[in-house]
Amino acid sequence: MMKKYTDLFIDFDDTLYDTYGNAVIALQELFGHFRLDRYFDDPQVFYDDYWRTNIDLWSRYAKGQISRDYLIVERFRHPLAAGQGLEPTVDFCKEVGDCFLDYCSSKPGVVDGAHQLMEHLHGKGYRMHLCSNGFHEVQYRKLDACGLRHYFQTVILSEDAGVNKPAPAYFDYALKVAGASRETTLMIGDNYSTDIEGARNAGLDTIFFNRWNLELSPQQIAECRNRTIEVKSLRAIIDLL
Repeated sequence: MMKKYTDLFIDFDDTLYDTYGNAVIALQELFGHFRLDRYFDDPQVFYDDYWRTNIDLWSRYAKGQISRDYLIVERFRHPLAAGQGLEPTVDFCKEVGDCFLDYCSSKPGVVDGAHQLMEHLHGKGYRMHLCSNGFHEVQYRKLDACGLRHYFQTVILSEDAGVNKPAPAYFDYALKVAGASRETTLMIGDNYSTDIEGARNAGLDTIFFNRWNLELSPQQIAECRNRTIEVKSLRAIIDLL
């Protein structure tokens, strides 16, 4: 599979940028800022509800089932509603959400090996393009906070494409913006559905960064033998590219 590639499409959140780790810290800061201890005897109830809700909403958003505005409100409405005596309005959910994004986007944390990988790929002369479903006003702040922005020739966001990964139309748009050829472009990402299946359905080779130790089904394992390589660390990609 490791033929000569010229362009790399690289997912950002939880592939390079430690979105989960940074969000854990941001949620704790958020809990204190809004004094949510008045409504929750155990902060973990709020945190756990947030993660369950957030994962479900982002999955639905990627499939085009819900809008960005719905996601922004609902990812905090449900966790906040679990508080005793707290009835979160839409405006309050937006206020909490804006504060959360401010906290998150200022965090510099990256996935282990991210800086080393990007420096290696830069030295090899690859043209690199960030491919993300993340929100426009947040992703650039996170890129600056973690010091990775200068590595990318282009930043290709789903809001600009008008469609989310894993839709083939997203990757068609990305190839056009990047000025890249389908045959010499490789996608790297941590989300099997949006990054790997999406890119492969669009005719791209892929590297699946299995950060979360996802147990693949027999069908997925068979698919991985065809134009997909699975790695468990970013440093492993250095050996491949």
